[in-house]
Amino acid sequence: MSPISEAYRKLRTNLKYSESERALKLLMVTSASAKEGKSTTAVNLATVYAQAGQRVLLLDCDMRKPTVHKTFALSNRNGLSQVLSGQSEWVDAVQPTRIKNLQVLTSGPIPPNPSELLDATRMDGLLEQLRERYDMVLIDTPPVLAVSDAQIMATRCDGVLLVVNARGAKRREAIKAREALLLVQARIVGVALNGTPPKEGYGYYEYSEQK
Repeated sequence: MSPISEAYRKLRTNLKYSESERALKLLMVTSASAKEGKSTTAVNLATVYAQAGQRVLLLDCDMRKPTVHKTFALSNRNGLSQVLSGQSEWVDAVQPTRIKNLQVLTSGPIPPNPSELLDATRMDGLLEQLRERYDMVLIDTPPVLAVSDAQIMATRCDGVLLVVNARGAKRREAIKAREALLLVQARIVGVALNGTPPKEGYGYYEYSEQK
């Protein structure tokens, strides 16, 4: 019942009503730069979706600086990198969490070629299987301006949520990130501005839908 929890529920509701011509089942969460709160946003969004009774998978596609396994205190020995390299099946790599309805596919051991793995046809097949199995798949990626991984994944997702830190983000970096996503024809469904001053009892983030 905390203000932060309520903020994520409101974000979940806003995303629900952003669904127009395409159902939002594969949602990518990213940011322009590091330390803007994208992974925290992905984790908390996954949690509130699961609490609403949906079957949710949190997929850690940040194979450079993964954090999701640390958040849930899970093993990262078998994860996405091994699935995409053919060393494991995704059903064997998925792990349950203490939150009902929420499962996690961690990044796995850091590979030497993250971009190439994400851009492989095996990733397309994986996402299609996840789409069939889960009601919502939240995908955490590296920052847009750091590497090409986010752009690669954006082309495969139903929508992209861009997280911007109000206290540390630079306006020009946020604009460049948006332009980079639009360049690959990503569907930006909104911007979550976190770290904003409290307003009317809430204020952890503000949300604006992108047209």
